[in-house]
Formats: sequence, C-alpha cells, structure tokens
Amino acid sequence: MKKLILVFILFVALGSVNAQRYGEIGVFGGGSYYLGDLNPGKQFLLTKPAFGGFVRHNFNERTAIKAAFTYGTLRGDDMISKANTDRGLNFTTPVSDISATFELNFFDYFIGSLRHYVTPYMFAGASVFIYNPKATYDGVTYELHGLRTEGQGSVNPDLKMYTRTQFSIPFGIGIKYSINSFIGLSADWKMHKTFTDYIDDVSTTYYLDLQNANSGEVNGAAIASDPALKHNRDMQRGDSSYDDWYSFIGISLSIRLNYLERERCLNIFY
Repeated sequence: MKKLILVFILFVALGSVNAQRYGEIGVFGGGSYYLGDLNPGKQFLLTKPAFGGFVRHNFNERTAIKAAFTYGTLRGDDMISKANTDRGLNFTTPVSDISATFELNFFDYFIGSLRHYVTPYMFAGASVFIYNPKATYDGVTYELHGLRTEGQGSVNPDLKMYTRTQFSIPFGIGIKYSINSFIGLSADWKMHKTFTDYIDDVSTTYYLDLQNANSGEVNGAAIASDPALKHNRDMQRGDSSYDDWYSFIGISLSIRLNYLERERCLNIFY
C-alpha cells in the first residue's frame, strides 16, 4: 500500500513539472435519483432537481482533485416503480452531499487550450451525506426516522437505529470542454455506493402483529410501517442484502482561477 501511495505522489509530482497548474470554481445543475428497495433497478426513475457548487485543483493536464457540495431530492414509490404494489410504500428525502474526488482525464486537457480543449474523464472518491426520509399516506406526511417503522431498538433490540449522516463512495464518468480562455463546461454522471439500507427507511421485516392488534385507533407508526395494514410481524418488508444507492447527473460550469505564478506565454496554443 505504501508503495502505491509513493508511486501516485511521484506520478503527480512529475506530471506537475512545466504543467498547467490552476484552480477552478464552479456551479452544478442537474438531477438526482435513488436505487433501493422501492426502486431496485430503473435508472433515472423519479429524477428530481439537484444543484451545487465545487472547487477544483488541476495538478496537470491529466489529473485533478475536486471538492463539491451537492443538494438534491431522492424519491421512491412502490406504486410507480411497481417494485411491490402490495406493500405500497413511498418516501421522499432531501440529500446534502459533501464529496472529494480524484479525476483522471483520458486526454491532455486544460481550460484555455486551443489544442487540448476536450476530454472524457473518470473519477472516484469519498463523501458524507445527510438525509431525512418522509412518507405521505392519505394526505398526511410522516417523518420516518423517529417512528422506528421496523421496530429498531424497541420491539427488535437486535436491530440498531440507523443514523441520518452516512458515508458513500462516489464514482463516475464525464466529459470536459473548454469554452474559452477562462470558462470550462463539463457533463458527468456520478453514482454513490452507500453503506446503509435505510435511505428509504426500508430494509428488513414488519414488526407489528396486526391480526392480534386492538381494533381501535391505528397510530402513525403502524400506517408508516404498513399503509395497507395487512402484513404480520416478521413478514418480509425489504431486502437487507443490498444497500441503497443514489446518483447525480448534470452539467457544470466553471471559471479558471490562475495561481500567483508566471505562466508560459504560449500556453494557450499548447
């Protein structure tokens, strides 16, 4: 592992000699969507608006690092995805994501070049995100985390309560294009591999025994757990074998920020 780190540092250092070192600041606009129990595999289903901002440092014409903040909305609905219409669950959550990614350009590229003005690229890194799932049934919206809809920590003490701040591994592909000497445009698709199965508040089994429950008033936890009110305790509610994913896709516009160093006079033709 140490050898790999040394090779990477050497690669960046050598590539930075007589290279285009500059920064960028930019904005992002596009969409966000989710994959999980309520949408097992339909890409771009229920895509909602997303936006954000970022800063980028370019080590050279091939490598860069990027720090970004992105905000979006994730939504899932059994009745739309047809994942399980008998279950009938839905959720919506805002997602606030802070990420750091390493970028590798396929070709030489820098903003302002007349020769190296376009390249596909790939990237990967790490992020922290915050979410808060809610569901709406019969016109009433329920904040799901506090309802413990699968009996977390109460009825089922072996099932720990999930936290609404989590880590993910973002990765993806894109394309960069230099519009002029100071402005760059990029389009990318970024997937986030998470380590939680509760972005949608669905993972394991039902915890209410409705057949033996009192026939009186049904509380919000029961409705949010089982809006159809026809499943019994320990019946399958979700699939805990796979964690949830989310994605951002869109376009970014950035402005070149030259560092306080003397630039080559002819770098625009490089």
